Amino acid sequence: MSNDKSRDALSDAPVPQKNDATEVVRTSSPLDIVLWVLAIILLIGASLTNQYLPAYWAPASNVWVQIGVVLACIIVALGLLYATHQGKGFVRLLVDARIELRRVTWPTKKETVTNSWQVILVVVVAAILLWCFDYALSWLVKLIIG
Repeated sequence: MSNDKSRDALSDAPVPQKNDATEVVRTSSPLDIVLWVLAIILLIGASLTNQYLPAYWAPASNVWVQIGVVLACIIVALGLLYATHQGKGFVRLLVDARIELRRVTWPTKKETVTNSWQVILVVVVAAILLWCFDYALSWLVKLIIG
């Protein structure tokens, strides 16, 4: 048996956590579909603002008004996407990733430089070996073909 509290004691199967990002994403509602469609329409509208909006709204000829409209559409679309179950799951994933990044033991500068030089050396040696193999094969093909 495991001491992990996220596992079932009898079957060792994972027990769904209520704050788990995957469980949040799996649940959805009809409202999510509406929010996704509205967000996509807003993003398409943001991409078409420069081309079509000045013909229908005179102040949109100013570039700063166009930038404001595009930014407003993008911000509202992102807000709508956040309101969906998938958006909340994505934000939860980002928070969990940030927590995991704090736990990472990063290499020191000396280790990074040493490993970089080792990688460069291996790449150069591999390139030389491949060049030698290619040269030998081309010589062999020339010998056979004539």
